[in-house]
Amino acid sequence: MSARRRARLARLARLALAAAAASLALGTGCASARGTTAVGTPAAASATNDEQDIRDALQASADGWNRADIDAHLAPDADTMTFMTGRGPLRGKEKTREALLRSFWRDGRPLQPLRFESVQVRMLGRDHALVLGRFILEGNAERKEASGWFSLTWARTPDGWQVIHDHSS
Repeated sequence: MSARRRARLARLARLALAAAAASLALGTGCASARGTTAVGTPAAASATNDEQDIRDALQASADGWNRADIDAHLAPDADTMTFMTGRGPLRGKEKTREALLRSFWRDGRPLQPLRFESVQVRMLGRDHALVLGRFILEGNAERKEASGWFSLTWARTPDGWQVIHDHSS
């Protein structure tokens, strides 16, 4: 199976898991802080700050990728994260690193620049968030542009916001 097909299947699986996580969280009484708190209240301000912290971490991840710094790209990921692939979930940051290096990097550099678009952050209670968006691996002389959608499940940890599940397809 081609790397592009694997990546596409991985993204589809991540979307399905994120949708299930969102349904579960909303069905058990967790609600978006933005949806239940008036603008200007401390909880609403906290949700806005949390959303910005997550957006900043996501941008820093893309910046790390584009600097050929895989550690910076993976910095927001929890050590125990899962990364959905066409063959099922990979468990752990190190296995995710190995898969990314094998499929998208050569000679210590990414094959294509990365950017994110259409990013939406949905708070799922105080300590979790669902992030949806589109990734673009820009085309170049060697490769055509590749893009797809992603969903990331984030959790607040003592170390800050971390990705606990990544589904990109």
